Amino acid sequence: MAQGILDTIGLMAVVVLAIPIALFGAEHLVRGELLAGVVYLGIAALMVAIEQYLTTPTDIPGMVAEKTVGAVVKTEDPSEED
Repeated sequence: MAQGILDTIGLMAVVVLAIPIALFGAEHLVRGELLAGVVYLGIAALMVAIEQYLTTPTDIPGMVAEKTVGAVVKTEDPSEED
């Protein structure tokens, strides 16, 4: 899945916020507090997964523009030459 610069920066921001939560969860796991550790690691993973796979209202105009350009502009297929 190709990402633009803004998508990459947004993902990096979420990862920066998720890293301390994941480290806190790992610290709990090391101490033997399994439930708390797994919950915090799950929260960190969910933060990244939601950012990556959830369609937000700011994504919709880009998706519409991409489909519109694909429908209006036909690219030449080199395999269809005579």
